[in-house]
Amino acid sequence: MKSLLKKTTWILPVAALLIACGGKDKKKDVAEVAVAETSKTKTLAIEKPQLTFGFIKLTDMAPLAIAKEKGFFEDEGLFVSVEAQSNWKNVLDRVIDGQLDGSHMLAGQPIAAGAGFGRQAKLVTPFSMDLNGNGITVSNDVWSKMKPNVPKGADGKPIHPIKAEALKPVIDEYKTNGKAFKMGMVFPVSTHNYEIRYWLAAAGIHPGMYTADNVQGQIDAEVLLSVTPPPQMPATLEAGTIYGYCVGEPWNQQAVFKGIGVPVTTNYDIWKNNPEKVFVMTEKFVEENPNTAIAVTKALIRAGKWLDEPSNRKEAVEILSMSQYVGAPVEVLANSMTGTFEFEKGDKREMEDFNVFYKYNATYPFYSDGIWFLTQMRRWGQIPETKPADWYASTIKDIYRPDIWTKAAKLLVEEGNIPAGDIPTTDGYKPATSDFIDGTTYDAKDPIAYINSFKIGNKDKAIQ
Repeated sequence: MKSLLKKTTWILPVAALLIACGGKDKKKDVAEVAVAETSKTKTLAIEKPQLTFGFIKLTDMAPLAIAKEKGFFEDEGLFVSVEAQSNWKNVLDRVIDGQLDGSHMLAGQPIAAGAGFGRQAKLVTPFSMDLNGNGITVSNDVWSKMKPNVPKGADGKPIHPIKAEALKPVIDEYKTNGKAFKMGMVFPVSTHNYEIRYWLAAAGIHPGMYTADNVQGQIDAEVLLSVTPPPQMPATLEAGTIYGYCVGEPWNQQAVFKGIGVPVTTNYDIWKNNPEKVFVMTEKFVEENPNTAIAVTKALIRAGKWLDEPSNRKEAVEILSMSQYVGAPVEVLANSMTGTFEFEKGDKREMEDFNVFYKYNATYPFYSDGIWFLTQMRRWGQIPETKPADWYASTIKDIYRPDIWTKAAKLLVEEGNIPAGDIPTTDGYKPATSDFIDGTTYDAKDPIAYINSFKIGNKDKAIQ
């Protein structure tokens, strides 16, 4: 609506003046002026202009909020309602059932839906919403026991990244006292589940396996991981139900703000510039409304670019603090959104890339990002059987849709909204990387070798 008001503020006075001066020709002139004002956007023939999208109250839903509030959806001829959802299962079910036209979603959700774990459906991802943005937080009591095991710098502050080796003696103490060590994550196929498992396993701490009979993923677990919706994480920690959690912002910084916990690492340290959330629609919706899907993707790419302008972050925080979006206090949201991250109270550190929405081709749905999730599903037993290497590639290509992204991006280039150099030249695979907390190399083109490289987790033989 803001966009529409902005565009008409000068058009209406001009219209009044011209009409007052007389005649139908003058009215035609007004129409031409209005068209000139809006013609920068190459509007497509939209099949479904009225849309409803879902999200969970997390900082990384920001592209949806910005596309709406800055008028990017309207520029495309889209009239979008953006509605908060109660939990990730609800998000998935409502998209599959057609109650939502699309949604902010965990990257693992459309992948699991197409790979055989949980509810099955044909979902597609044309847009990656962000990189990084998560943290692992522990209770004050656990931190007090971890801290002596953490190396300190000359300034007396903990040296980051903090590895889970510092947590291992605490877990052993709990076990000796007959107490299970419990931690929370947001959903079985969430990045958070795989990140906390990765962090623990890298230190030799077994996070548990999934089987057909144990969908909680707690077989042989030294840490019991359970699902807690993101906004409930701080309260659950404060109640003592869990002793730590992995979640997106602002719920790590909220623990610091409330004085109930300490973030010990971020997912930037677990996997540098890792993919986080995605925007998801059903395959059926995209097939029936191809132009609408491209238009939505255009608006979201513009929103990502807007968000990664540092001068816009303060305004973004104000928008996200609104009750219809994240609804967290401005000061809590600003802690991570403005290039810093607070660990212990007062230990605020520069972290420019904690939230990335556009840089590093963040919005492009790389096949290699999706394949990483498939390897983790197989590693922990959510995919119960060995799969051939080509299964990983063929499965992800049905879900991740860089073709839609590319069509949208090329139109944005023609409009002058993004530079041509922002469209990556790629086969959909990022180069192999060892930017992980344990230094393990990930090559998406050799998923079997990657799965077999870990000491903890399933091992696979290559299938010819």
